Amino acid sequence: MNDPVIGLGLAAFALLLLVLPIAFWSVSGGQSNPVVRILVASANLCLTAQLVLRWWESGHFPISNLYESLCFLAWACTLTQLLVERSWPNPLVAAAATPMGLGCVAFASFALPDRLQEASPLVPALRSSWLVMHVSVIMVSYAALLVGSLLSVAVLFVDRNEDLELRSSSIGSGGFRQARLASDGPGAMALSSSSFRISEQLDSLSYRTITVGFLLLSVGLVSGAVWANEAWGSWWSWDPKETWALICWLVYAAYLHTRLIRGWQGRRPALVASAGLVVIAVCYIGVNLLGIGLHSYGWFLGS
Repeated sequence: MNDPVIGLGLAAFALLLLVLPIAFWSVSGGQSNPVVRILVASANLCLTAQLVLRWWESGHFPISNLYESLCFLAWACTLTQLLVERSWPNPLVAAAATPMGLGCVAFASFALPDRLQEASPLVPALRSSWLVMHVSVIMVSYAALLVGSLLSVAVLFVDRNEDLELRSSSIGSGGFRQARLASDGPGAMALSSSSFRISEQLDSLSYRTITVGFLLLSVGLVSGAVWANEAWGSWWSWDPKETWALICWLVYAAYLHTRLIRGWQGRRPALVASAGLVVIAVCYIGVNLLGIGLHSYGWFLGS
């Protein structure tokens, strides 16, 4: 491999590909495998080195084409996965989240033509200090929303024959105190410890991860509007990607509304999060590949 940037991407792909069967094997065994975290961390380091090297070679933040953008998204997804696993080391986290990072690296390495994998100069509108701020925040928000949504979708397949009801707040710490009658006398109460089921843990983790992603997406939309006003003299132009980003924000705002206001938990908000996955796919992948609007890389229309 002559290009070390492409080679590092392929190394990350091989590591994540190795993670996938080990993660699913660990799920069947019911125990977390430390090898999974080591491999994911190694893949994240490869992606970090790849982005830094591309940044050094090109002289600008590595987001000038779809290849760099997908690699950055894979880096953010693997980092989010590692942070979530640190909070709850369960093999279901790796089994649910690893396919996203693997898919991004695979698509970038094998589906894109060579001309989109090469570094390209930035167009004048992108030569701004807002590039790192806006794009990095948006991409990290997409990663958090994707991983959180995948964890939420996993709720639909875990403990399907049991009712799901969180017995503390949505930001529970993994256990709760349950009141019961004590034998010390009439009316006496005692507290006993109990643990959340796997589905309840997944629901809590997905809620917290999506909340972080939603806040980052909000910051990204505001910074993007400021940047657009500087570049094109308009705060909002209803460009296809801007429109789909707004739809994405509304979908996850609806998710948080169902959690905080309506009190939904478990499978019903998981369905809303599933819709969010589709919206992000259209917003990020669909618009870019179709070459529509100012924010796309114009693969098909330019070929």
